[in-house]
Amino acid sequence: MPGYRVHEPGVTQARRLIDDGAVDVDTPWSDAAPSAEEANRVIEKEGWAAFAAWHLAEDPEASEETKARYAFPYGDFTKVNRAALIHAKQRAAQNDHAEIEKAADDLLERLDRRRG
Repeated sequence: MPGYRVHEPGVTQARRLIDDGAVDVDTPWSDAAPSAEEANRVIEKEGWAAFAAWHLAEDPEASEETKARYAFPYGDFTKVNRAALIHAKQRAAQNDHAEIEKAADDLLERLDRRRG
């Protein structure tokens, strides 16, 4: 299992999107998760930093500018998906990634507070 660490640019972007109301609370993550082709388009048009910013974790041992470096996606490249945050929190907990679990939980709480 990779030694993931919290990807702060991703967490920062997720906070901003939540605060701006760019959230999807209805679509299941299995339906909203971007395809490999969509990810490739983001990388081609906006670069690796833009792609990375849609992930809560990174593996510092993985090569830079590879998809394998980034994990725990939280949205579809336009909005934060609530189900994705739940999925990330659960997966992080199952795999003993406490810091990533906490980051996902904090974002989930922020989203829910914002919704009222």
